[in-house]
Amino acid sequence: MAARTAPHATHRFRLLLRREYWEHRGGMFWAPLIAGAVSSLLSIGLLIVGIWTAHKAVADGHLIQANGVTINGMDLGALVQQLSGDDLHQLSEGLTITLALSSLWPFFVMIFVAFFYCLGALYDDRRDRSVLFWKSLPVSDTATVLSKVVTVMLVIPLIATLMAIVTMLVFLVALSIAVAAHGANPFPLLWSNGAVFLLAAQFLAAIPVYAAWMMPTLGWLLLCSAWAKSKPFLWALLIPLALGIATSMTGLLQVFGLERHWLWGNVVARMLLGTVPVTPRDIDYIQAGGGTASEMFSIQGTWSNFAEPAMWIGIVAGIVMIVIAIRLRRWREEG
Repeated sequence: MAARTAPHATHRFRLLLRREYWEHRGGMFWAPLIAGAVSSLLSIGLLIVGIWTAHKAVADGHLIQANGVTINGMDLGALVQQLSGDDLHQLSEGLTITLALSSLWPFFVMIFVAFFYCLGALYDDRRDRSVLFWKSLPVSDTATVLSKVVTVMLVIPLIATLMAIVTMLVFLVALSIAVAAHGANPFPLLWSNGAVFLLAAQFLAAIPVYAAWMMPTLGWLLLCSAWAKSKPFLWALLIPLALGIATSMTGLLQVFGLERHWLWGNVVARMLLGTVPVTPRDIDYIQAGGGTASEMFSIQGTWSNFAEPAMWIGIVAGIVMIVIAIRLRRWREEG
């Protein structure tokens, strides 16, 4: 009889990832799926309302004008023929923004799923005493905690991103059917610019960027989950808020040459809002309003966040807190 070999470490780690998925499948898979489905239904409903409104306007005698040419009825093919190159470019920009907006719901769900998953990742095992079972297995505390880190940094965002991409495609297909039903060819009008595929590529390429951005929040929530004897949510929320309020009221930071409210944007927000897939660099770009939609969602623009010192400071802080969480899980005995 051949001797049974111990499973490889990578195999055990895959099993840990599968465990996290199956235990939290409702939040990881079904929640963004349902959010995407609801978003698609609402978008299709608004599209139907828009078409009905346009038909009613034409029936009431209102005419469509484009470049000085009056078009009677809802013949989109005739309308498209009157569009200039600049008009088509603006249509492409508007389509890109519309598709991005249609995909937001799965990402909204992801923000809350990732946040509360981190809070319960190490606390729930101690609360229901299942930590004793997992500690009896040949799996290290480091591997267990890192499986939760990989889950919240990669697995949850990947599933939400795929759901967002599917939501975009469903909306674009519905829009294509509506366009084709009114006399226009949807492929050169809606698909030839490749907006949906460029957005899909950008969303997938952004996962490592925002995984790195959430490191301080991830580390802080895991630290609270490993340390708190009860109510980790309150501890995770109250400690940063108390620090922010104390420094703002006392002006202590001004002694070090910092603005009175500096802690709120640079520490408190990084500890609590990291699961939101938007960085200050993204917000500044949107507020500037100087670029096109394709530039706003470009892969290069997203990855330029790594040029910010705040990104790397947050990564280091997150790693330190994750290491402390691993040590706390090893030493904690209470349920």
